Amino acid sequence: MTEQTPSGASYAAAGVDIEAGDRAVELFGPLAKKATRPEVQGGLGGFAGLFALKGSYREPLLAAATDGVGTKIAVAQRMDKHDSIGLDLVAMVVDDLVVCGAEPLFLQDYIAVGKLVPQRVAELVSGIADGCVRAGCALLGGETAEHPGLMDPDDYDLSATGVGVVEADAVLGPDRVRPGDVVIAMGSSGLHSNGYSLARKVLLDIDRMSLTGHVEEFGRSLGEELLEPTRIYAKDCLALIAETDVRTFAHVTGGGLAANLARVLPAGMTAELDRGTWNPAPVFKLIAQRGRVDRSEMEKTFNMGVGMVAVIAPEDVDRALAVLTARHIECWTLGTVKKAKDADAARAVLVGEHPRF
Repeated sequence: MTEQTPSGASYAAAGVDIEAGDRAVELFGPLAKKATRPEVQGGLGGFAGLFALKGSYREPLLAAATDGVGTKIAVAQRMDKHDSIGLDLVAMVVDDLVVCGAEPLFLQDYIAVGKLVPQRVAELVSGIADGCVRAGCALLGGETAEHPGLMDPDDYDLSATGVGVVEADAVLGPDRVRPGDVVIAMGSSGLHSNGYSLARKVLLDIDRMSLTGHVEEFGRSLGEELLEPTRIYAKDCLALIAETDVRTFAHVTGGGLAANLARVLPAGMTAELDRGTWNPAPVFKLIAQRGRVDRSEMEKTFNMGVGMVAVIAPEDVDRALAVLTARHIECWTLGTVKKAKDADAARAVLVGEHPRF
């Protein structure tokens, strides 16, 4: 009779597959290496990423931002399409950095999964690397963690932290804004990465639309529309800074257009924004109609077609519009900054009506 050795507990039996992690690194390693800069020291695989702050900086300030993608991930999981979510992640981070005038330098990601599927993680990292290339920053490293028992096997979440640099005397912000300054809008690519809890509730739960069903207004499926990547404005904003007198930017994310613009206005100033200058994309109208969502709720939840705004000196407006147009960014004059009646207030208000909404 052969004596059997009792099998003990193991990390693999507990749900963590180290070999799958190694395979994932093999798949996404070459992709991540494409997202680099000359200042990166060493390669992937170390315990920390190294970045040499080179250049003729006089008084450099480092800017940092952290963000995630939110419940847009639920759409990607249901569609089993994961290559564009990484673009969303990069956009949410680097477009926050550039608001103060900072050039994005590098980004580090964190991906948590219920079960590590190498190809899926490689798709996510592929999108992140692509986003870093578009933003001009390096993917300096990251972490992939397998959380069996805490997350379902097909679940994942991701976040990232980015670091940028700006000269101390070039920091953009409320202190630069003056009465008479002009607000320029930059069109969004769609919902971007905010408001998906409401969008999913209306379109998938209440209206029971199919993600794979063709929607005439979109010219594609609902899922394709909802997964349209967030536009990355970082290089466009830096080009605008180089050629015009930019007072500040506002990245339109959670809270909507008015609330995010108010964050970069000084006390005693109001930005008056004209709805009549643009018409929101069909996806916004669909959500409003199918969910009977009132205008105030729509405007504080979604970007409504404006992903980034720039506050520009009035004499530079034409030049700013030309710069953005040359970079294939839809743009228009959205409103103006005025002195407010209440000296303690800093707010942005929307007036008028959209042409066809």
